[in-house]
Amino acid sequence: MTAAAQEAPERRNPRLVTLPTLPGLGGLYAKGVASSGRIAVTRSPVGRVLPGPRDVVLPDVVYRVADVPTADVTEHLTTYQRLVGERVDDTLPAGYLHVLAFPLATALMVRGDFPLPLLGLVHVSNAVSLHQPVRVGDVLEVRATAENLRAHRRGVQVDLVTEVSTGGELAYRGVSTYLAKGFGLPSEEEAPSQRTDEAPREDFVPPLPTARWELGSGTGRAYGAISGDRNPIHTSALGAKAFGFPRTIAHGMYTAARALAEVGAARGDAYDWTVEFEKPVLLPGTVQVAITRTPDDAAPPGIFTYAGWNGRSGKRHFSGTVTPR
Repeated sequence: MTAAAQEAPERRNPRLVTLPTLPGLGGLYAKGVASSGRIAVTRSPVGRVLPGPRDVVLPDVVYRVADVPTADVTEHLTTYQRLVGERVDDTLPAGYLHVLAFPLATALMVRGDFPLPLLGLVHVSNAVSLHQPVRVGDVLEVRATAENLRAHRRGVQVDLVTEVSTGGELAYRGVSTYLAKGFGLPSEEEAPSQRTDEAPREDFVPPLPTARWELGSGTGRAYGAISGDRNPIHTSALGAKAFGFPRTIAHGMYTAARALAEVGAARGDAYDWTVEFEKPVLLPGTVQVAITRTPDDAAPPGIFTYAGWNGRSGKRHFSGTVTPR
């Protein structure tokens, strides 16, 4: 987390909004398309794009769905596990819990008072903590909120936070960070020193690969069918070209979940999992992957580090860590 994120004041007493069930992504995307077109923007004399309202704030609400059953997810879970390479059993891995909670976070992003357009948001990173295993048959409570709207040199960033609890105890917490390119905050003109820049990336030197993924042209459609995320950049050549990509691209969370699966049982029943996304994976495509583990006598011990890159260009697609708790 950046220093700016750590210093951001916590919101007090957000309003709890309880929904009867987890929403479907199909209807949310349709609503997101409409709301994206309605968000007013103005241009400053230097061409910067600003959200229309002077006071740009996030909706101060927490969405909640209680009593989410999992007794009937076995077939869906098995399909997910086979797709990303997870062991087939009755445990819901962190990537699957992200899929389960993602619609609730999306419902926040398509609210009329959410200040950024859903279309064009770039998923730049994820930070997950799995505190305890979740298994088929557990009854869950799912929560989602939007936090930490902050300036970035390329636009504005926001965190969508989802939590999954079972038996009254927190089992999963995920923070997905999104970037809205070209947007700015009115406060920047008054306090430009508060702008949050990403940390400089070290030059990437590809290590010795431990795996090689051959991803077919239908990878985006397959993961979209499981996750519900049928964004056209992943499922349609025409849709991808409309957003500037020469071909469809793989879901970032598919590649991250597949790397998590490569770590396997050594991660334990509880772990922290991070990922940062860089160059998209064009489909069809080949990804070189390396997973390394710090020695047990290192400090701290037993951390898995992973990266995926293009073997021809050497450009990194993603990188992250898996840390047993």
